Amino acid sequence: MKVLAIDDQQLVLLPLQKRLVALGYDVKIETDATKGIELFNSFNPDLIIVDINMPGISGLDIVKHVRTSNKPTTPIMVLSGNTNDAIITEGFDLGINDYMKKPLSLNEICARVKRLIGIPTNVDLVNPSNNIIIEQRCVGVVIPCYNEEERLLSTEFTDFIEKHSGYHLCFVNDGSKDNTLEVLNNLRKGRENFITVYDCEKNGGKAEAVRLGMLHMAKHEDLDYIGFLDADLSTDLADFDDLVTTIETSNFKIVSGSRISRMGANITKESARKIISLTINFIIRKILGMEFKDTQCGAKIFHKDVIELSFGEKFVTKWIFDVEIFKRMAFYYTTEKAKKLICEQPLKRWIHADGSKLSMKDSFKIVGQLFQIAWVYRHRKTANNQEFIEAQFVLNQKAA
Repeated sequence: MKVLAIDDQQLVLLPLQKRLVALGYDVKIETDATKGIELFNSFNPDLIIVDINMPGISGLDIVKHVRTSNKPTTPIMVLSGNTNDAIITEGFDLGINDYMKKPLSLNEICARVKRLIGIPTNVDLVNPSNNIIIEQRCVGVVIPCYNEEERLLSTEFTDFIEKHSGYHLCFVNDGSKDNTLEVLNNLRKGRENFITVYDCEKNGGKAEAVRLGMLHMAKHEDLDYIGFLDADLSTDLADFDDLVTTIETSNFKIVSGSRISRMGANITKESARKIISLTINFIIRKILGMEFKDTQCGAKIFHKDVIELSFGEKFVTKWIFDVEIFKRMAFYYTTEKAKKLICEQPLKRWIHADGSKLSMKDSFKIVGQLFQIAWVYRHRKTANNQEFIEAQFVLNQKAA
């Protein structure tokens, strides 16, 4: 039995293909709707699974093609995040057989496939223990790595992508001097569609590693959101997934994790580090004009349309680039509007990881870098204002 699945997001199609193949179906997937129509004509599937919202040719256009083809009765299932009643009604009027709204479980999808076209013969039934959820959104996560070979031997990253669809991890090797690159390449083997290794030959610091990784992931057209996370997993992937849920269900452009001690959360910090953090945070609030509790948490998620704004230029400082990101948002949108586009979300868990690269001495250097940021962006604002005044003067002269 043949199944053709068409969706512009490959991260949605891959786990679906893997599960249906395990059940004995012959499955082809396609991210390009035009090529999907060509596959329908040549592959002659017994079932089509299609998304609604795709660039160029929509899922409903594919339904119309099938219903006017030489196999007009081919069953069609829609798997989409679109909940518009008019669209769904039009789909059924055109002759779709089933409609499934993302997110939903692979188990449910497979049950509906069996109901529509039956079960392949002579195949052992598969009862998977982990029920993967097919998400509505696809997410890229940049993980900067410098001499992290020991930490990366953990299975937390691979276990997460095997249980959560829609995630693509990009590990950036920041000129490591140990075996980090080798460990990363081994981690990627067999998971090439879900893991990317971006290698920087020279160590450029965390800010540049994150920046290059974010810009690299922005080239992936099927990603809706892109964020970054520390390799030590002091913020775990489950908490990061909560940040993603917030951004996809809101109008925020950035959701930033916050290590706020509160009842019900497991937040641990060294006492001396906590005191210095409070001092630094006071200065940051004054520079940004925003009441941030914690700008430096290494877990943030971004809407794709602010990636270039946030990461297009090199950062002024090596460590506290997070502050620069928020400063750029305020500079572009104005501070008041930026406050409405940035969300600070308390984490459920944050554990100080042993072996952190930032020493107490380094913390004092941060204060100097903060004043450097304040000076640079104040100077830039003054320069822009002067350019605006000069431009207005020229226009007024022409009008006269």
